[in-house]
Amino acid sequence: MKKTIFTLALTVFAAGTIITSCSSPAQKVENAAEKVTKANDDLNQAQIDYAADVEKFRKESNDKIEANEKSIADFNTRIANEKKEAKAEYQKKIAVLQQKDSDMKKKIEEYKADGKERWQTFKSEFEKEMNDLGTSLNDLTKSIK
Repeated sequence: MKKTIFTLALTVFAAGTIITSCSSPAQKVENAAEKVTKANDDLNQAQIDYAADVEKFRKESNDKIEANEKSIADFNTRIANEKKEAKAEYQKKIAVLQQKDSDMKKKIEEYKADGKERWQTFKSEFEKEMNDLGTSLNDLTKSIK
């Protein structure tokens, strides 16, 4: 008798668990629709964040480029009174740096946002080139002091 009651209780428990764990087809569709909506929202937010990151980086880069242009103009003013030979040498060096600065400006303006992975690669390479250019400008301006 105890065995029968135990078996009956176990059967009722198992049946209850199975029935409550099964979702209706309508519930499954609703859950899937919620997951798709959330995935779309996440994707949209990721695209917005990506576009914002690109724009922020462009603005920061353009600010650095403008600062480089100002440094170059200041340097040209400072070398105006140098001897002819020294002035010519400085002008050659500054012309190279101006070209690099111009190339960097063109590169950031022409960048087409085409994927986060490529963006990260472009961004790190661009930052390195900008830092190298800034270092070269600083070294040149220190050499005239």
